[in-house]
Amino acid sequence: MKNKNVWDDNVEKSLVCKNLLSNKFWKIKVQENFFIVSYGKVGTAGSINTKEFESAELCLREAEKLIQSKLKKGYREMEAEEEDGSESRMTEKEFWELLSSANRKSDDWYEQLEWLQEKLAKRSVNDIIRFDYLFNQIYQKSYTSDLWAAAYIIMGGCSDDSFDYFRAWLVFLGLEAYEKALANPESIIPYLNELEEGDVPEFEDFLYCAGTVFEEKTGLEQDDYLNLYWKLSGDENKQPEMEFDWDEDDEEGLRKKFPLLWELYGENPMG
Repeated sequence: MKNKNVWDDNVEKSLVCKNLLSNKFWKIKVQENFFIVSYGKVGTAGSINTKEFESAELCLREAEKLIQSKLKKGYREMEAEEEDGSESRMTEKEFWELLSSANRKSDDWYEQLEWLQEKLAKRSVNDIIRFDYLFNQIYQKSYTSDLWAAAYIIMGGCSDDSFDYFRAWLVFLGLEAYEKALANPESIIPYLNELEEGDVPEFEDFLYCAGTVFEEKTGLEQDDYLNLYWKLSGDENKQPEMEFDWDEDDEEGLRKKFPLLWELYGENPMG
């Protein structure tokens, strides 16, 4: 799926148009039978579109037409030093730094989340999707039997959905809390003590953080976001396998597994 004349052994093209009246970038990336186009003013996040075709050949043919059209309009290939911010530079370190900064802004989860979304809205679509991809990889690692047992004790029961929201809350706490909880779920007790009466350690809204930002930024729908997410991230979304090493009907077993949590919540769960 390569064309020597247009692609030069690549499936991406980055073009730029700079003159007295224009300072714009335009990029296209072909992946099998669809392509992704990003465009806008140099130095901005720009916009992004995708288009799918019946075959890879048709997709590549249409991409070539678009490239030739841009070249005729005065665009040229972008030099390395001209690279703008449209490609994702979001790293896992920055992911955790953003959460840490959000957590320092307020004691209220929703105010923290609002700050985070405002920051993400200023980034490129690629960065927003990269943030979501990193979240999902981190989130999947928390799908463990120990954490589910802990959540079950804390809340006096824990359904599939409840465990999803519990893990979202855990990730939102930040890197230190997250890593300690993976090693020892009882390490989250100080964070549980900070909850207001009647609150539970669940934060469903964080699951939709990136998608919400995308929809508000682009005006597109959730289905558009999900379609673009799968194409850009390559995330296979495979649920980790889990073998339970505890029984919800075995109170004594749960007590022995997490004695500190049981002492606090076994007879008086949250929620």
